[in-house]
Amino acid sequence: MRGTRSILRLKPMLPTITPEKIDLPPGTLLHFPGTLSDYEILLAQLGDRAATRIRFRDDYIFIMSPLPEHGKEIAVIVDLVKALLRYQERDWEDFHPITLRYAKKSGLEPDACFYIQNYQAILGKRRLDLSIDPPPDLAIEIDVTSFTKIEDYISLAIPEVWIYKTGVLHIYLFRGDRYIETETSQTFPDFSVKQIIPQYVDRAWQVASSVAIREFTEQELTT
Repeated sequence: MRGTRSILRLKPMLPTITPEKIDLPPGTLLHFPGTLSDYEILLAQLGDRAATRIRFRDDYIFIMSPLPEHGKEIAVIVDLVKALLRYQERDWEDFHPITLRYAKKSGLEPDACFYIQNYQAILGKRRLDLSIDPPPDLAIEIDVTSFTKIEDYISLAIPEVWIYKTGVLHIYLFRGDRYIETETSQTFPDFSVKQIIPQYVDRAWQVASSVAIREFTEQELTT
């Protein structure tokens, strides 16, 4: 279980969506009928801002404003992945968050993604188009509000996707035309990420993120 966390009780806020502004209270998840054109307009308005995430699925538009725990947990996982990559002396490029899409098709906004094997192919690029650029080697989602479906990633064919939800790390590998949940990461085949990553995310709630990352480096990566 996570360590005790203080709870802030704030006056309820109403969502604001206008042509000029999208402002949602943390933890808000909205969905409403829409078209790909509507999705395009909202994407252009939001850009790659971390404050609000948007997704188009089955003729509906989903807009979510992450909770603070969402931001903390993705930051810890990203730091853990980077520590592991440094230990293995591997180079990478990472983005978080970023909209991934094929040309004008609807896209996804993973909380973080890593280019590892293909990092040189996207060096210097400020916008990614998966119709010409390779997909990331690893995408990571923090699912606090049941926003993520692994099926959404099929069109992007990202080789490996992690979805972290309620203290459990789910690992999915792309095989053929679908994702298969596995116990082992192909990005880190010799490291028990499924068991160890959640331990240190939980530890970060108890002792602070910097302490948890330092303990991870000292206890898991020291030979």
